[in-house]
Amino acid sequence: MDVDAHRPEMVVDPARPTGRTLLAAGVEQSYVDVADPRHLHFEYVRRMAAVADLAAPPGRPLDALHLGGGALTLPRYLAATRPGSAQLVVERDAAVVDLVARELPALPDDVRVRVADARDALTDAPRGGYDLVLADIYRAARMPGHVTTVEFAAGVARALRPDGLYLVNVTDLPPLVFTRVQAATLRAVFADVCLVADRRMLRGRRYGNLVLVAAPRAGRLPVARLAARAARDPVPGGVLHAAALDAFVAGARPATDAALAATDEPPPGPA
Repeated sequence: MDVDAHRPEMVVDPARPTGRTLLAAGVEQSYVDVADPRHLHFEYVRRMAAVADLAAPPGRPLDALHLGGGALTLPRYLAATRPGSAQLVVERDAAVVDLVARELPALPDDVRVRVADARDALTDAPRGGYDLVLADIYRAARMPGHVTTVEFAAGVARALRPDGLYLVNVTDLPPLVFTRVQAATLRAVFADVCLVADRRMLRGRRYGNLVLVAAPRAGRLPVARLAARAARDPVPGGVLHAAALDAFVAGARPATDAALAATDEPPPGPA
C-alpha cells in the first residue's frame, strides 16, 4: 500500500511469530509472513490474489505492475506462485522502501522496486507491457485524487495487454458512494468490470476494503470462478457484475481530472 506517514514501523505478529505487520502512524498497512509468502492475512489481499490466480493457467509467469508497494505482499505472493514473473513495484514513500528492505527477506531478482508517484510511473509504462496492474494507493486513509479519475484509468488501460486485468483496492464506508463512483469511472474506460467484497460490505453494513477488477476485453473476467473463490474465503465474499453492478452503480458519475481541478474539496474516499 502506498503510504504517506511519519516513522513507518515493522512489528512482529504476537499470534504468528513469522508474521510482520507494516504500520504507518500506528495503522496496519501490510502484512507479510517471512516464512510463507503464500500466507495472506488481509481479506482484500486474498481477493486480489484470487484474481491473479485466475488470470492465467497455474504457474504461468505474468508481467505485473504494482502501484503502491507497502511491504510487497502481493509481489512476494506472485513470485512464489508464478516463478519468473517480471514485476515492477512503484512506491512513493522512500522510508517504507528502506524499512522493508532492512526488515524483510530479499526479493527475487525478477521483482524491481521504484520510488515514484503512481501516475508518473504510468506515464513511463510501455504500451501493452503488463498482464496485471494492481493498485493499492493510499495516503493515510485516502486515495489521492489524481489516481481516481478516468484519465488515470485510461493510463492503466494503455499499459495493459488486450487480455490484461486491472485490480484496485478501495477502502470505503456505507453507503459506498466512493466505490460506486470508482466503478463508474472504470466502466467509462474498460469493457468489463466487477466488484468483489465481503457480503456485509455489499449490504452496506460495515467499513472496509473492496476490490474492483477491470478488463479491456468483454468476457475476460473469470466471474463465476472468482465468485466461487470469494464464497470459500474465511470472510465470505460476493461478486457484483453485469446487471447487479448496473444496479449498484446507478446514478454515479465517473470521476475526471477536470472535475477534481474545479473543486477545492479533498479527494474522494473515506475520511
